[in-house]
Amino acid sequence: MKSIDIPKGKKVYFASDNHLGAPTMEKSLVREKKFVAWLDVVKKDAAAIFLLGDLFDFWFEYKTVVPKGFTRTLGKLAEITDSGIPVFYFVGNHDLWMNGYFEEELNIPVYHKPQQFTFNDRKVFIGHGDGLGPGDLGFKRMKKVFTNPVAKWFFKWLHPDLGVRLGQHLSVKNKLISGDEDVKFLGEDKEWLVQYCHRKLEQNHYDYFVFGHRHLPLEIDLTEKSKYINLGDWLSFFTYGVFDGEKFTLEKQ
Repeated sequence: MKSIDIPKGKKVYFASDNHLGAPTMEKSLVREKKFVAWLDVVKKDAAAIFLLGDLFDFWFEYKTVVPKGFTRTLGKLAEITDSGIPVFYFVGNHDLWMNGYFEEELNIPVYHKPQQFTFNDRKVFIGHGDGLGPGDLGFKRMKKVFTNPVAKWFFKWLHPDLGVRLGQHLSVKNKLISGDEDVKFLGEDKEWLVQYCHRKLEQNHYDYFVFGHRHLPLEIDLTEKSKYINLGDWLSFFTYGVFDGEKFTLEKQ
């Protein structure tokens, strides 16, 4: 379990599901500038920043090529980590194919599975949220294809101009790939991430579960001492999470 001490006056920030590049680079640029402005604000008192996946609507790393664009975001993240503020990244279902670029260029550790962190004395379970819990079977099958080494090998050998264009097209158009669930609260008994959290609590206590993926800001009490947080998105809600060393809140940009 990774531990982060939060000094008095500092905070940990969380954001998820920016989907930069969608539906077009031109329309995405407006949201990207808003996100970069937010990073400029939170870096002033951030003990750490967590990005919980789908920062990009499509991302694939070839050996010497990454998708064009997103210069403002990548530059700002480099500036933040260079200043000594740690940034942590959890891949989502749109950016499964990260393979060293963030670690090497931005000094940002990348996680492909949920992780446990301790902030001061609070235990927090963190991940993107895709493919967890019961149901979501179509996506789980699709994820197995995308993460299959043979499928990745064949895609890698496409010319980047063709591969990136194909990936961007499918990501925007294909609902199975994009994971674009209806942004509706299903009720606690049907929210599969809530069910997943309850199952995890049978094994260990966590003060907070923090996920993205649902594109829906949610705060749900699992027990008197445990809460599920979904961060929402930067497409419609522009919400983000803040932990101040004592409590976790959802706020809006």
